[in-house]
Formats: sequence, C-alpha cells, structure tokens
Amino acid sequence: MASLVFSCFIIFLVSVTTVQSARQFHVGDHLGWRQPDQNNTAFYTQWAERNRFQIGDSLVFEYEKDSVLSVEKFDYFNCDTSEPITTFTNGKSTFNLDRSGPFYFISGTDDHCNHGQKLLVEVMAPHSIPASPPTTIAVPPEGSSPIMAPSDSPYSSDSVDQATSSSTMVLASSFLSTLITFGIVTMLAL
Repeated sequence: MASLVFSCFIIFLVSVTTVQSARQFHVGDHLGWRQPDQNNTAFYTQWAERNRFQIGDSLVFEYEKDSVLSVEKFDYFNCDTSEPITTFTNGKSTFNLDRSGPFYFISGTDDHCNHGQKLLVEVMAPHSIPASPPTTIAVPPEGSSPIMAPSDSPYSSDSVDQATSSSTMVLASSFLSTLITFGIVTMLAL
C-alpha cells in the first residue's frame, strides 16, 4: 500500500510540474533551405513569423549544393558572406537556439541571399509575471486638489488586476486538472 501511495504521489508531482520540451523546426518546412522563387522572396520571413521560437529549440536546415551561414545583423542585411559566425555545409544542419534574441542566417551561395534566401529568427525571452508591482506613494503638493489623475504606469491597478486574475485562472485550472489526474490514478490503483 505504501508503494502505491508513493507511486500516486510521484505521478501527482509529475503532473503538477509543467515541462515544455524543446522543439525542432524544419526551416522552410517541406521546401527546406533553398533559394525561394522570384515571386516569393519573403518566404523565409513569413515562415519565421508563423512560428514561435523559445530557448532550447533548434532549427534544422536541409539543403543541396548550398550552405547555411550564421551571421551578424549587419552581414544579414547586406548579404555579406565574408565573416560568418558559423558555417554549415553538410546538407542537413542543426542549429540550437541557446539564448533569447535575434539569430541571423544567410545562404553561402552567391546571390541566393540577395534573392531572399535569408532567415531572421527571434527567440522569445522567458516570460515571468512580477510577484507584485512596485509600490509608489505620491503625496499631492499642499493646496492641490485631492482628485487623482489616471496612472501611466504599466503597473496601474487595471493591469495588475488583469495579470493577477489571469495567473489565478491558470493556477486554478492547472490545480483542477492535477487534482482530477490524481483522483483517476488513485481510483485505478485501488
């Protein structure tokens, strides 16, 4: 019986802890990494905009008779292949997104970058909700009216109330689903 309770407790802990696994993105989906058609030079820009990249994800480039260069921002916008950060030439290359911020890629083949074979990936920063807004107490000057003006602060009471109710909803639904999972596992164990 003790091992059953322990097993249920472990399953409960696993279901409470949310782990988001890293994803592999195949650059260009079924087209892979190649020079886009003349009438579709924004192909890779549009592909990147359709996806959400997070730290730990990776990009898989598949290509033939081409290469992938990881470059600085200036080199990306000028299609300069002379000083890449990293060069991939093996036909199937994986690049790990290990930090938030922009990553710039261009083709190493002459003129491919100028014809749209370049990719800018923006990796999202981890999102956190502040525990509590900073407290500021404004004392009106003597002789002024007690009427208060609306706050321009991002921590105004409306935004804090929305963030608090949002996080409360997420926690409540997470707790409820965890409780249901625990109940089901416990009933199956009996």
